[in-house]
Amino acid sequence: MGNARNIAFWVVLFLLILALFNLFNGSGGTLQSREISYSDFVSAVKADEVTQATLDGEQIRFRGTDNQDYVTIKPEDASVTQLLIENNIPIRAEKQQQSLFQSFLITLLPFLLLIGVWVYFMNRMQGGGKGGAMGFGKSKAKMLTEKHGRVTFDDVAGIDEAKEELEEIVEFLRNPQKFSRLGGKIPKGALLVGPPGTGKTLLARAIAGEAGVPFFTISGSDFVEMFVGVGASRVRDMFEQAKKNAPCIVFIDEIDAVGRHRGAGYGGGNDEREQTLNQLLVEMDGFEANEGVIIIAATNRKDVLDPALLRPGRFDRQVTVGNPDIKGREKILGVHARKTPLGPDVDLRVIARGTPGFSGADLANLVNEAALTAARLGRRFVAMIDFESAKDKIMMGAERRSMVLTQDQKEKTAYHEAGHAIVGLKLPKCDPVYKATIIPRGGALGMVMSLPEMDKLQMFKDEAEQRIAMTMAGKAAEIFKYGAESVSSGPVGDIQQASQLARAMVMRYGMSDKVGNIDYQEAAAGYTPNGGAGGFSVSAATKELIETEVKRFIDEGYATAYRLIEEHQEEFERLAQGLLEYETLTGEEIQRVIRGEPPHVNEDDDNSDAGSAPSVTAIPKTRPKQTPPDGGMEPEPSA
Repeated sequence: MGNARNIAFWVVLFLLILALFNLFNGSGGTLQSREISYSDFVSAVKADEVTQATLDGEQIRFRGTDNQDYVTIKPEDASVTQLLIENNIPIRAEKQQQSLFQSFLITLLPFLLLIGVWVYFMNRMQGGGKGGAMGFGKSKAKMLTEKHGRVTFDDVAGIDEAKEELEEIVEFLRNPQKFSRLGGKIPKGALLVGPPGTGKTLLARAIAGEAGVPFFTISGSDFVEMFVGVGASRVRDMFEQAKKNAPCIVFIDEIDAVGRHRGAGYGGGNDEREQTLNQLLVEMDGFEANEGVIIIAATNRKDVLDPALLRPGRFDRQVTVGNPDIKGREKILGVHARKTPLGPDVDLRVIARGTPGFSGADLANLVNEAALTAARLGRRFVAMIDFESAKDKIMMGAERRSMVLTQDQKEKTAYHEAGHAIVGLKLPKCDPVYKATIIPRGGALGMVMSLPEMDKLQMFKDEAEQRIAMTMAGKAAEIFKYGAESVSSGPVGDIQQASQLARAMVMRYGMSDKVGNIDYQEAAAGYTPNGGAGGFSVSAATKELIETEVKRFIDEGYATAYRLIEEHQEEFERLAQGLLEYETLTGEEIQRVIRGEPPHVNEDDDNSDAGSAPSVTAIPKTRPKQTPPDGGMEPEPSA
C-alpha cells in the first residue's frame, strides 16, 4: 500500500507540472514558430512574403513564402487587419482559449504543488503509515499474524517461573468461564521486568502463539512525537483497535520510554510524554473498562516507571525475567541448537556450566558464533572446540594475532598474567581460573579468566577482599619481578575494577566498620529514589572517610597478592615461562605447569578430565612457540 501511494503521488505531481508547462507556454504550434519583431512583420507583408495570417489576441501568427511559421506581438494601436486586407493576405481570427478556470488554475497551481510536496514529506517524516501527514494520531501498533512465525512456550526455556505466571493469562483467554464462575477477573496487564536479552519479547510472542488471539505489538518510543497530543491520540486509537479485536493482547516494548515518573528530571518533565502516560493510565483502568484487552509490557528500567502505572488494576502482575541458572542455560542451548548439527563430543551441560551469567541472547549468540567458526573451518558439524572458541571470543574478545609485540612486552605481559593466575589459585574464595593467555584480545594484551563453579547469588566480605587481591596481583607481579620503577600502565584496568568493587563494599554493601551500614552510593551521586535530581550531600569528613576505607581495602588486597607471589615464587616463574612458551593455557594445564609437568597429556587423559571441571577446553596440541627475530608473534596453528 505504501509503494502504491508513493507511485500515485509522483504520477499526479508529473501531470500537474505538465499541465502548468502547457498553460504557460501556449499551444504546441507556438513552440515551433519563430518569433520576429512587428516591424519585420510589416516589411514582410509589404514585400508580399506572407501567405496567410492568424490573429490570436495579442499574437499574430503567419506563414511566409519559405513555408516557415512566424509569430509576433501586435502593438495596441496597430491596425493589422487593414494592413493585411490591403495586401490581399488571407486572414483567420482565433478566439482566446484561456478560460476563467485556466486562469484560476494557473494562479493556484504553484500553491497546490507546494502543499503536495509538504504533505509528501510530512508523510515520510511520520513513517508513511496510518494516513500519513493527516494521520498523526493513528496508532502504529502492528498486528502479529501467523506469517511472522508462530512462537510457543516450547520455544522459551530457562524462565519456568515466568512462564507459569503467564500461562494463567493464556488460560483466561482460552477458557474465561473457568475463572469467572468463582468471581475471578482477567488481569488487566502484566509487566515483564529483567535485564536485556533475557527473553521478555520472546515470552510475549509465545503468549500470543499459545492463546491464539490477535496480538498487537508497539514500542514505547512510537507514542512520543514532536507534536504535543499526538501520543495520547495514538494511545486512544490503539485501544480502539484492540477493543474491536477483543479478546486480544497488546504488547508494549520498552514502556519506560513513555511511562517514566511524571515531574522527574531537571526540566520538570516532558509535556508530550506525560500526556501520553496520562492517556495510557486512563485507558488501562479508567471510567470505561476495557474487557478482554490485556496489556503486556517489557522494561529493564522498572525503577523509573510512574507508580500509578504499577498499581494493581493496571499492571496486576509484575513478572521478573532474570538470567537463567545452569539448568535454564542448558535448556536454552538445546532450543537454539535445534537447527545446528552437533558433533558427538558436544555436551550442552558442560557448556552451560561454563557460561554463568549468560542471558538467553548471549547463549543464542554463542551457538551462532560456534556455527560460524565450524563453517569457516569447513566442518560438517559443530564440535566442542568450536563452542569453546566462541565462548572465548564472547568473554575475552577476538584474538589480535596481527598485533606485533616485542619480546620485552610479551615477557612483562606473561608475568603480569601469571601473577593474576597464581593468586587466584592460592586464594580459596576466588573463582577457579578458567584460562590464561598472553595473546592480545579486545583491548587487553593478555587476560586471565575465572569462572564460578556454580551461579553466584551473593557477595561475601572475605570473597570480595580476595577478589580485590587477585585483581591487584598483576601490578604486584610486575613490581615483584621488575621493581617499582619499571611498573607499566598495564594494570589500569585492574585498578579500575578493584576501585569499583572497593567502593561498592564501602558505600553500598556496608562492609566497612568505620563507615557503617549506610548506603552512600545514591547520596554521593545526588539522586532521589524517584529518579529525579537532588538528594542530600555527603560531608567532606564522610567523603574523606570513604576514600580512606576504599584505599585500605585496595592496599590490603595488593599486600596479600604480593605476599602470595613472594611465597610461591617458583610456581610463579614456571607459569610465566609456560605462558611465554605456549601463549594460552587452560585451568587444567596451569595446574600441571606450576607442578613442573608438561601442560599437554595424551587424549585419553583429556577425555577423562572433560566432565570434571567447568573449564573444559579441548585445545589442539601445538608445538612450543618460537619468537621470530623481529619480536613479532607467530600465529598458532588452526585446529
